[in-house]
Amino acid sequence: MPKISVTIITFNEARHIEGALRSVAWADERIVVDSGSTDDTVALARALADRVEVRDWPGYGTQKNAAASLASHDWILSIDADERVTPALAETIREALSTEPRERAFRIARVTWHLGRWIRSTDWYPDRQTRLYDRRAAAWNARRVHEGLDVDGEVGALAGEIEHFAYRDIAHHLQTIDRYSTLAAEQMAADGRRASVFDLVVHPPAAFARNYLWRGGVREGVAGLVVSSMNAFYVFLKFAKLWERQRAGPFTG
Repeated sequence: MPKISVTIITFNEARHIEGALRSVAWADERIVVDSGSTDDTVALARALADRVEVRDWPGYGTQKNAAASLASHDWILSIDADERVTPALAETIREALSTEPRERAFRIARVTWHLGRWIRSTDWYPDRQTRLYDRRAAAWNARRVHEGLDVDGEVGALAGEIEHFAYRDIAHHLQTIDRYSTLAAEQMAADGRRASVFDLVVHPPAAFARNYLWRGGVREGVAGLVVSSMNAFYVFLKFAKLWERQRAGPFTG
């Protein structure tokens, strides 16, 4: 049975890191790579992880690859500090790796807790993430946001869910949207994408309709309405920031 190393990258995650590490206590190894937290993240991690390293922040994918390079085992389960691996998912992972599988990576559904409930609709669900992988055949790409694994080989799917505690409240959700929409605009600009009036007028309401109607946000009551609206706002904001970059002149501040 291949052994499993769990990797977690952190920055100021004292609120979450203990829960994340306890949820993977069953794994053969737990590695935390921190990027200079100013809270108690590192101290809390050292009490539960097998190895904790602090290194400068190079970007999401690069940091995750650095964490994988520290692992003692080739099979890596990468989770975020605000995520939890349920006992049911842990059992599914152990079954998948009871022998060396033909797949080189596995996708796992992720469910987010927000506004007092699990959101099992909108673009947030099932939100399949490729998180269990063989580092000999997969590596994280260097996209500024929504980084992913480039896998040389077959990618399978596992039953079970990763639990995601992404937001404390709506204010925190808005802060995250602001940060990630900036990164998304930077990535689109790097990819040569340009924003037009069409993008600003059509894409946000289409995103709302997709989230609220086609993907079932309406079933979640007010919570579904809020999540659908926030997802549409994220789409608007990333295109607005891309448009702003296109118009920006030399910095004179």
